[in-house]
Parts: sequence; C-alpha cells; structure tokens
Amino acid sequence: MTRKHYENAPISREKFMGELRRYKNGSVTRRHFLGVTGLGMAMAVMGGTLLGSRKAKAFSNLGDRLVFSTWPNYFNPKNLEAFTELTGVYVQVNVFGSNEEMLAKLQAGGTGWDVFVPTNYTISTYQKLGLIEALDLDRIPNFDESTHDTRFTGEGKIDGTIYAVPKNWGTTGYVINTEHVDAGMSTWKEFWDDTMTKYSGRTIVHDYQLTTIGNALKYFGFSFNSIDPGELAKAEELLIRAKPHIFAITSDYQPPLRNGDAWLSICWTGDASQLHRDNDKMRYVIGKEGGEIWTDFYAIPRDAPHRDAAYAFVNFMQDPWVNAREVFAHGYPATDARTSALLPDKILNDPILYPAAELLNALEFGAAATLTDPLRAEVLARFKAA
Repeated sequence: MTRKHYENAPISREKFMGELRRYKNGSVTRRHFLGVTGLGMAMAVMGGTLLGSRKAKAFSNLGDRLVFSTWPNYFNPKNLEAFTELTGVYVQVNVFGSNEEMLAKLQAGGTGWDVFVPTNYTISTYQKLGLIEALDLDRIPNFDESTHDTRFTGEGKIDGTIYAVPKNWGTTGYVINTEHVDAGMSTWKEFWDDTMTKYSGRTIVHDYQLTTIGNALKYFGFSFNSIDPGELAKAEELLIRAKPHIFAITSDYQPPLRNGDAWLSICWTGDASQLHRDNDKMRYVIGKEGGEIWTDFYAIPRDAPHRDAAYAFVNFMQDPWVNAREVFAHGYPATDARTSALLPDKILNDPILYPAAELLNALEFGAAATLTDPLRAEVLARFKAA
C-alpha cells in the first residue's frame, strides 16, 4: 500500500463503517480493511459533515489560532491542515530541542502556548510548579485510557488525576550512516571512542542534558539517570574529551545527516525511521549497555490563551485514525491499541519502532530528578562552553 493511498483514498462514511464492522467481526483481513478504507480517511469523511453551514455553529467559540509547541520532525502537517479545515483554527507550530528549554520558557511565563509535548519524566515537575492543569476528560472524548499500554502512560496521571494524555513512545539510541561508518557498531563505548578517532568531526549529540549526559554515563556502565557527583564527573570528562571531535550539538540533527556533513548522531526512534525510509544506509542502534525508553504526552499549560481550541486539538489528535496518520508520517509507535490496529504489518514489524525485547529490557525511563538537578545542568553548560 503506497503512502499516497494512505493519505488520499476516497471512501464514503457509510462504506467505511460497513467495512469496519466486517473487520471487527472477523469477516475480512486487516489487509483488506486497510486496502478498502485508506488510513486516516474516517476523520476526513466524518469531519466533512461539520463543514459548510454547520461549521461556524459547531466551532464558533474556538477562535482562529492555536500555538502548538513540540519537537522537530514530530507531527504530520496533513493532520494540522485537516484540523484547520475542520475548525477554522490555524495551528502555529513552535519547535524546541529539550525539556529543560521547555521548562524554562514556561516558568518565565508569557509563552502563548496552548498545547505542548512534555516527556514522561517531566510531568510531575510541571504539576508541582502549577504550570499545567488537570485535564477535563469530558472535553477529550477520543481519549480512552483503557486502550493505552500502561507501560507508557502512568506518568501522565498523578494521585489519580490525569494531567497529560499520551502522544507516542520511543527509544533513544544512535543512528549511523553505514556508507561511512562501521555497520557493526553496537555499543555506547564504540559511539564515543569512534567519535574521538576515526569519525572525528562527523558526530552530532543532542542539545539536551538527559540524553547526551545519560549516554555518556552509559559508556561507564552507570545509570542513564545518575545524579551521583562522582559518576557525573566521569561523564563530564568524557564529554570534554569528545568536544573537539563533535560536529554539532543540536536536537535538529536530520539536515546534516541527510546532506552527508555528519555520519552518526544520538537519535530518537522516529528520526531514525524517517532517515532510514529515505536512505537505507542509515541504521539505528540501541546501545547494548542500555539507554532511554520514553513516552511523550499532550498537555495544556495553565495559562493557555486559547483553551477551547487546545481541548479541541488534543481531542482531534487522540482520534485513532488521526494518530495512525501521525505514526505513518513521523515513525514513532503509538501507545493506543486502537491506533496500532490500523497500522500495516510493515510498521508493526519494523525493528526501529519496535525493538527486540532484549534491547528494551536494558533501557530506563527518565527520572524526574534529572530535569532540575543542578549538577547535570552544570555538566552540560561546561560541555557546551568547552
């Protein structure tokens, strides 16, 4: 099934619902269901009933603008366009490179953000600081907690109250261009040692303390989340030694990898999927020593200026068909079983998105303490200044 078919296949609402009933009853295969219906068209068709004369009445209180703050290469533009067509609300996208940057901007106030995308380990800090509000789930009917994999969703709920709903999950490893780099690389020790020798000047690391420091810690076999002063000192020494050999410190690393200036980079699941899709020489590696597994969420800041539009947007993005279009575009796996049921085998069997269990077992979710730990902030600052 082609990308074009996923995004553009026409189908009436009545035919779609009929095929869905047949699929649920086991009368047809998933391949048949996907082939007949086309991924994501349900929302486009159903949304069509709200356009025209009924559109103004249905969405008259949403305003004309929403500010969405997220990570690079992390959304499907067609979904944002569909939301605008459906509601009349233009989506302004802001991109950030780290959770520290996001926290600092929210603490400073006046961001104008309506919806943002925090990572699992940060949500408790936002809640304690009063920067996000408990969500009114009545306004997000597309969210069904029972259909989400609980491994990835727990940190959105604090003391029984939901403050954020899942977007997707992923891992943090590194990507290599095997046209230039040894395809057998498999550890963080190799990543750092080879950066300082045969691939000097070709490596990118994140502008983000959790991953860059965390994966320097893995070189020594320490916890990805360590805040131990002695262990951080060793990680800093490694980072300082590596600094002259680093091509760039950035979380938007796809452009130099694509144009050949860089050959390897710390990398998130979806970026690896996008890069490999366009260049089969790009290979994703989860270091054998371990690293990070994570979930990102949708949250609404307490001072969101366009609150009604924010709820409408989060609800729209929680629709399984909309979410499936997201997965197809950005390459991050969904936490929602309803979405996974709509995805083709090519995605569900992709080892970049769904690594083998033995690789996942060594990974750690980020710890809340790392977000505000002063020692880790100082290590990253000295590394960047070196």
